Amino acid sequence: MRSANGFTCLPLMAFLMLAAAILSHAPSRTAVADDVPSYLAPQKKEATAARLTSRAVVQRIFQTPPNTRPDLQAADLANLDLAELDFKGALLAGANLYGADLTNARLAGASLVGAELDRATITATDFSNADLTDARIIRPTVFTSLQVASKEAPNFSGAKLVRFRSDGQFDRTNFTGADLTEAVIGRSATREPAVNARASLVHANFTRANLRNARLAETSLQYARFNDADLRGADLSGCDLAKADFSGADLAGTNLTGANLAEANLRTARGLDKVVGLEKAVNLDAAHRAAIP
Repeated sequence: MRSANGFTCLPLMAFLMLAAAILSHAPSRTAVADDVPSYLAPQKKEATAARLTSRAVVQRIFQTPPNTRPDLQAADLANLDLAELDFKGALLAGANLYGADLTNARLAGASLVGAELDRATITATDFSNADLTDARIIRPTVFTSLQVASKEAPNFSGAKLVRFRSDGQFDRTNFTGADLTEAVIGRSATREPAVNARASLVHANFTRANLRNARLAETSLQYARFNDADLRGADLSGCDLAKADFSGADLAGTNLTGANLAEANLRTARGLDKVVGLEKAVNLDAAHRAAIP
């Protein structure tokens, strides 16, 4: 075949057809840890389970044989009233809990790997020792009023929160012994910073928690307790750390650029000589540090 100008078109057409065939069979790009999900345009998941009612969830849990974990993996539980429910360590990997009411629910020891809990109500929810690896809780409801009450804070003690993402208000929340490796809490949790509120973790307890490479930039962490916590490589830039306690914490590689350290306790913190941006921290002269011999 020849075009009007006399040149042969077959080689070009063959090349384009070959390229199209290659692209059509190319594997889709797999999300990696550094990918930031979109809140406004979340990835669509193929339906793998029928939508359940609250009653069906309760029946499935309590009809599960003894010594067996209820199987609710990939279940569609969006907007259900599941308050006060004991999930008995259920398997909820990939479950859709968008907008679900989990007030006073017991999810201790549950598997919530990759679960979506955006807009969920997690007032006084027990997530202790649960696995929330790659889970997401964007814009949750935590407290019933503007006044923070300790008894209403969720409990994440001992939980696995690897690559967990949230922008929630977790004031007075217990993260003791939790694994927050590469977790992202705050406005960088999704691609749309304007959607996310500035995360609040005032009085939060991170005693013995693993926060290696976690990103909590520009977060309110006044009075937070980081006793013996591992903060190596964590991003705390721009955080309000006034009166935070870093006793025994490992801060090697932690980014404190622009962080407010007014009256923060750094006396027994380790790795201070390897902190990133310490000289650019705010109120560094007001922080409590060990005397230089």
